[in-house]
Amino acid sequence: MRAILLALLQRVDMHPDEVTVHLRPRRLIALLDDHITADPGSLDNEPTLPISHPVRLLRAGKEVRMVIDHTDPFAPTPKPDPSLIKAIGRAHRFHDMLIKRNAGRYADLAKAEKLHRSYFSQVLRLAYLAPDITAAILEGRQPEGLTATLLIENPRLPPSWEEQRTALGFA
Repeated sequence: MRAILLALLQRVDMHPDEVTVHLRPRRLIALLDDHITADPGSLDNEPTLPISHPVRLLRAGKEVRMVIDHTDPFAPTPKPDPSLIKAIGRAHRFHDMLIKRNAGRYADLAKAEKLHRSYFSQVLRLAYLAPDITAAILEGRQPEGLTATLLIENPRLPPSWEEQRTALGFA
């Protein structure tokens, strides 16, 4: 595989927002026609075909990953994350208790749910996620690495829907 890739690719240019692969099309045709020789030197001066695709850099803990969205036609269909769905469901139930039923103070509601007051308020914030973010999570289309714990314990979850999309990787 390595030899084939080295023969087909002249170079790969990586940028923070784009990856460009410079492909040698005549060598690809020769390979597909099963005519590639052990000495592909005769094809060295051929023009290359640049193929570009947008990417984004995503911080994951101490590392930075380059993410290429929606490019794998063989990727499994998205699966909803039960933990994320449960957290969002609880958030909306807590919001319903606070607003629609006028149930009382945070501390009393948290105690009734057998939760610490701070955890109760962290979960409650999820009721204020952008509607498209909530829909994506319910459909299983959340960014890779987004977990219920990360979402609940995120101290910097912005109130602005546009900023939420950026902060959570939906933008």
